Amino acid sequence: MQKGNVKALLPIGVFLVLYLGLGIIFEYALKIPMGFYNIPIVVAFLVALLVACLQNKSLNFDKKLELMGKGVGDKNIFTMILIFLEAGIFVGVVGRESAESVAYFMLSIIPAQFAVMVLFVVSCFVSLAMGTSVGTITLLTPIAVAVSRASGFDMSLCVGTIVGGSMFGDNLSFISDTTIAACNGQGCQMRDKFKENFFIALPAAIATIIVVLVMSLASEISGTVENDYNLVQIIPYLLVLIGGICGINVFLVLLIGIISGALIMLLTGSVAATDLLSNMGGGAAGMFETIVVTILVSAICALIREYGGFDALLSGIKKVFRGKKGGQIGMGALVGVLDIATANNTVAIVMANPIAKEIAKDYGISNKKAASILDTSSCIVQAILPYGAQMLVAISAVSELGGGISALDIIPKLFYPYFLLISSLIFIGFSREKKN
Repeated sequence: MQKGNVKALLPIGVFLVLYLGLGIIFEYALKIPMGFYNIPIVVAFLVALLVACLQNKSLNFDKKLELMGKGVGDKNIFTMILIFLEAGIFVGVVGRESAESVAYFMLSIIPAQFAVMVLFVVSCFVSLAMGTSVGTITLLTPIAVAVSRASGFDMSLCVGTIVGGSMFGDNLSFISDTTIAACNGQGCQMRDKFKENFFIALPAAIATIIVVLVMSLASEISGTVENDYNLVQIIPYLLVLIGGICGINVFLVLLIGIISGALIMLLTGSVAATDLLSNMGGGAAGMFETIVVTILVSAICALIREYGGFDALLSGIKKVFRGKKGGQIGMGALVGVLDIATANNTVAIVMANPIAKEIAKDYGISNKKAASILDTSSCIVQAILPYGAQMLVAISAVSELGGGISALDIIPKLFYPYFLLISSLIFIGFSREKKN
């Protein structure tokens, strides 16, 4: 390992201070709704890139451009960008109405006593199918509010269950930004990461269901929630999910989802052909910021690595976290801290990927386990952030429906993220594995 250079980490520090500092001012001082998400993250990363370019005067600018080009041109980065685009097109094609259909279908056939459990199971399935926790919360929070008002279940319990369940799919889905970023950053197959991750997430989900059931059976409830539903539109999601688990190439899986989704949407009259093309473009456009951030972070990391920043960070982690288990905890802590600073689990993973790969190599941690730890740890932290998009979207959705709820009301009811943390630590503590 080369001699580390702590000063090379300055660009990351500049980004964190700029983004986190402005976010705090916007959110809490100026009281701007969704303040953190009014900060242009691309601009913050451009400033960090400028700082990186001004460092290390022994390299001329052309050499730095060459290094940045190699970082951005890495096969895994390019693959990640293509998958982001295809996943965006898929979501644009199939739309999100089918998610509501799943919820209303299950609520119509299961007794009201178990409505909160239904909300959790549905949010797990919908987020797994759609690959987005924020999208799941946006769609299902109104249903959670309706369940609370109709049955008498506590509002914070219903909403907290949705927020927690949404992270199940965010962590596991084959089309989730976090899964794509973690797998391609660590160079592992999505199917392998899914298998590694599933046995961490499943116990947490089961424990959550048990707790919710106990609380539900102790409550006096009444009323039902009914609405129209169309289960045919779920087929593309199921095809993508099954294809991913079976190990079919992710590009082919998403292509199957896009084609089947387009046919179903057209044949059912859910969308006109001209609108379908527009939706495809809109879905792809929704990924542009994520793609630009990925490119900028790759360029910054290439310079930081050349300057010795990663060697310094790795040396520091080794002093605190020893052994293979310590390396896994250190990896999770790294992405967790970055997520606290950025309030974006995908960005946190993209930033953590290079150093996490070095940790995995030095500690003998398999790439699938590294990807699993990065994704799981970031989702745990993201779920409970009071200023995270998931929490803010849930609070906003309740407010729009005439309700009143705060992050402090929801956080104690986020059972799944807490159980996922416990499950992750147990998995790290007791698991054994051979080196790649």
